[in-house]
Amino acid sequence: MKQFVVIGCGRFGKSLATNLSELDHEVLLIDNNQDTVDEMSRIVTHAVCADVTVEGTLEALGVQNFDTVIIGISSNLEAAIMATVEAKDLGVGTVIVKVKDSIHGNIIAKVGADRIIIPEKDAGVRLAHNLTSSKIVDYIEVSDEFSLMEVKAPKDWYGESIESLNIREKHGLTIVAIKSKGSAIINPSPKYKIEIGDTLLVVGKVVDIEKLAMATDE
Repeated sequence: MKQFVVIGCGRFGKSLATNLSELDHEVLLIDNNQDTVDEMSRIVTHAVCADVTVEGTLEALGVQNFDTVIIGISSNLEAAIMATVEAKDLGVGTVIVKVKDSIHGNIIAKVGADRIIIPEKDAGVRLAHNLTSSKIVDYIEVSDEFSLMEVKAPKDWYGESIESLNIREKHGLTIVAIKSKGSAIINPSPKYKIEIGDTLLVVGKVVDIEKLAMATDE
């Protein structure tokens, strides 16, 4: 079980906190709206009404004891900056900040954020990949070079084992999971044979994933 702090309970924060809790992780939710905090207190491990712009708030709440802090208050850049700086000063390993645009993202990055989320940009990237290939189901950019992508299994892979396809050597990709008949197979065996309708979760260089999708598109 990992420990997360979610600051801000708009649609992004609420969805994130709820999903992390459903995955059995410890979640400390911080928001400045008492009604929202009361609502979420039934879902997350801890929910606190507090103003993160007040110096010392995060330390008083024990944020330094958590693995990751996610700051979802993109409408208030000053508050996001203050929360980022304090979280990093407290030694939090990973601070992720949602911002409204790349300009704010650059500012937040300069004060120490480990990862920047720009929802509109991220959604645009994912949609572009979905629209340009019928094989790509979903797309997550891990870095400028590497991505995690859901790809429909090519028809000529049906009945073949992962081992015999030699995907890592031929395509430079690693299959980390397979969705098959409504179930998820994590870290599938090399002996697993690809079935009709399987969706592969692959990780690798963006260029290699796109080559695979283009080569096998319908």
